[in-house]
Amino acid sequence: MNSDESFDCLTHEDQTHLAERELASFLGAVTELFGPEQAGISADDWLDESELMDSAPRSTVRDWRAVTVAASARLAHRLTVARDRRILPETLLAASTDANVAPIPSSNCFASMFLL
Repeated sequence: MNSDESFDCLTHEDQTHLAERELASFLGAVTELFGPEQAGISADDWLDESELMDSAPRSTVRDWRAVTVAASARLAHRLTVARDRRILPETLLAASTDANVAPIPSSNCFASMFLL
């Protein structure tokens, strides 16, 4: 094995280690903040984003933090959509059952105001 091959192998091992550390840190934070279900989905997002990176898979320079940022954006979007889906029905329900809404006067009630 020549020195170029050993450098490539070492670089690949280093990159693999960095990627594993970045992914583990990301999943630990997601698990702690949002639970294991979101962490599982976020793991898939992270792996998908790592495949979408512009650099070649065996490149010596990989920006694993950029992968985490992209996966975090997916998580934020997913949580926002889920929150909005929960809030919207509750808002509509609250508006339809709100007892503080002023009644609409009927034409007879309006006319009786002038008779006083």
